[in-house]
Amino acid sequence: MQDVVLALLAKEPSHGYDLRRRLVAALGPLGETLNVGQVYVTLTRLEKAGLVVQEREDEPVRGPRRKVYAVTAAGQERVAAWMADWAGPKGDVTGFHLKLVAAAESGLADPVALVDTRRRELMHSLAEVQHAVLAQEPDSEAGLLLEGVALRWQAELRWLEVCERTWSVRARGGRAENPGGE
Repeated sequence: MQDVVLALLAKEPSHGYDLRRRLVAALGPLGETLNVGQVYVTLTRLEKAGLVVQEREDEPVRGPRRKVYAVTAAGQERVAAWMADWAGPKGDVTGFHLKLVAAAESGLADPVALVDTRRRELMHSLAEVQHAVLAQEPDSEAGLLLEGVALRWQAELRWLEVCERTWSVRARGGRAENPGGE
């Protein structure tokens, strides 16, 4: 969560309620369980780590002046490193999904390029796993586990196709009609 918050702050300084709103808008149902307290706890941790600084809102639109958080140079470096790094095919899809959303929302990385990199890694790893499946005895536990890995990665490859279609259409200024449909 810290890296996603940093990426959103890299686009523009913000206060906790606005960050939560942006996260919910970007993540949809996945973000609805996120409460503003979690956002402020994350901001406090980032501030203690020297990755964000706290300021006061100059001209509040309404109500009292709020605490606004901005990314420091160290925070910029961390989010840039996070965007450039990937844990490989064994990384979880949720983390990758968050990275895609953060890339699209912050403009710090091209989501289509991230999808392409992930696809190449998965294709290479999938070929290795499929080769390993063939080396196993039929109906062996190891073969079954490897087959499960292969099937998950095949499903992720299909999901990446949907992601690429969606972000490619958005990049052209359009809106995907039915990104999950065939």
